[in-house]
Order: sequence, then structure tokens, then C-alpha cells
Amino acid sequence: MKKMSRILCLALALVMLLALGACGKKAAPDAVEPTDAAEPTDAAEPTDAPAETYLVGISQLVTHEALDAATQGFQDALNELLPGQVEFDYQNAANDPATCATIANAFVAEGVDLIMANATPALQAAATATADIPVLGTSVTEYGVAFNIENFDGLLGNNVSGTSDLAPLDQQAAMIQTWYPDASTVGLLYCSNEPNSQYQVDNVQKYLEEMGYTCTQYAFSDSNDVAAVCQTAADNSDVLYVPTDNTCASNTGIIDNICHGKVPVFAGEEGICKGCGVATLSISYYDIGYKTGEMAAQILTGEADVSEMPIQYAPEFVEKYNPAMCEALGITPPEGYEAVAAE
Repeated sequence: MKKMSRILCLALALVMLLALGACGKKAAPDAVEPTDAAEPTDAAEPTDAPAETYLVGISQLVTHEALDAATQGFQDALNELLPGQVEFDYQNAANDPATCATIANAFVAEGVDLIMANATPALQAAATATADIPVLGTSVTEYGVAFNIENFDGLLGNNVSGTSDLAPLDQQAAMIQTWYPDASTVGLLYCSNEPNSQYQVDNVQKYLEEMGYTCTQYAFSDSNDVAAVCQTAADNSDVLYVPTDNTCASNTGIIDNICHGKVPVFAGEEGICKGCGVATLSISYYDIGYKTGEMAAQILTGEADVSEMPIQYAPEFVEKYNPAMCEALGITPPEGYEAVAAE
């Protein structure tokens, strides 16, 4: 009996020891799968900052082929260099300098990042409206004339820069001599309200008179006077010269109706030549507009300071002739001239 009691006690003790051991150990937990929260999320990943956007105001004096081409070149350049980053506010002044001022002041109030002014009156208005917003001109012949700067060295040094449409005036005068060496009188037809037109005819006249021509300036103040002044010029001239004049460019139909087949017209740019001229020494307005757009991209992105950007000029000049006008006058173009593009 005692033996059985000992055995029972030993058994009970063993059970107690096993129980205590079990209490001292914890079962290993099942493996825990990583949760979505433990994984990096898209929000935590570094992302590219959104591209900066810019608002650019375009003030164009009037609608005609040359200015339209310059505006197109400007927009194309910015769209290619800053794709999707530029919004354009295009305004046309319908050849009214007062409207140019209204447009420029509206751009300033709107807070545009840059103003592109297409033609001299648009540029003058923009420069008057702001000394802070960068202003780029294009289709402007001579910036020194536009801003009354004597001995202009090509750098304005303020918030204004841009591109020029000036083709060498001595070569334009020489063009007339090449085509009509035996002519004696040249009429210079232009708008007196465009200072760069005055600059061109004054200089072309000087070169022509050195060649022995007799020159007379025929100025009109606006589109209403074009027909009467042009008729007087045609009646008293062997040849007419028209500079890069915006009012003439907008009224080539009137000039052609008076001069077609009777008096040859030599033009300062291709658009006027195409509308009423015989020949021109011309630049590409699209190209100078594109160059202006390249300058604008540098300014907007901070790569360049407008005050340190000199005026840019067309890299090349092309001698062109109008086949229809040559046929009407019964003349053959000299060698080296290429035909203007047909409409």
C-alpha cells in the first residue's frame, strides 16, 4: 500500500512538472504576412515636380503676311521648347496705335509673364506700359529709331529686347539700279506715322541719289490716303520703292490696282512684293519670329536676363521676284533672283 502511494505521488509530481513546463513556454505564432501598410505606397515615392506654366501676351499691330508669319514662328518656337507650358493671349490692334496701348495695359493688369510685341507701335506701347515685365519685339526695323536712341549699339539694357526685320538698305537701293539702270525718277511711298518707314526711305533715298537717281518721298498718314498718294507717286515716277511699311503691307491691293503693268514697285519685304511688287531683298519673318520665341524661352526659364540680350538680326537675305508682275511689265529678272512663293 505504501509502495502504491509512493508510485502515485511520483506520478502526480511528474504531471505537475510537465504542467509547469508547459506554462513556461508560449506557442510560436503563425508567420505574419506583410500587410499593404508595410509596403511603400505611391504617395511615398518621389515624384517629378509639375512643370511651371507661363502666360505670354502677344500684341500684333495688324494682320498681314509678314507679321502673321512672325507670330507663327514665335508660337512654334515656344511650343517646341516648352511644350504644354505656355498659354498665349493673342491680341490684334487692327493698325491702331491707341489700341496697342490698350492691349499692353491689359497685359500688365493681367500679370502676363512676358509680352511679345509684333511691329514698332506695339513695341513702343508695351515698353511704355511696363518697366518690369520682359518685352520682346519682332518685325521692328531699327530699335534706336523706335526709342529715339542716337548711336544705338544693339543693347537696350532694360526690360526690352527682340529681333529686327531690317535688310541692308544699300543693297535694296542697288537692287533698283540692277533692274532699272536707265530710270531717272524714284518715288518712295510710305506711311508717315511709322518712324521706321521714315528711317528706311531716308537712307534708301541717300543711296539712290548717290547713284544719280532723282528721288521724291510720297507720304500718307493712314490707309484712307493710300490710293490718292500712290496715284500721285505713280504719275510722277519711273519706279516706286516701298519699305517694310505695315500700312502699305495691308493695302497692297490698292497699290497694285494703280501700278500693275505700268510702274514697277520694289519692296522691302516678300509679302509686299507678292502683293504688288516686282522684286525684293527679303528676310524670313517666320525665322525672326522663331528666334524671338527662342529668346522668350530663355527669359521665362531664367536662363537669360532680357536686359543683357542684344537685338538679333536676320542671318540671311534673299533676292526674290514676282513672276506675275514681271510678265505684266514685260521684263526678265536678272540672274540670282528666285521666284516668290505662289499663294
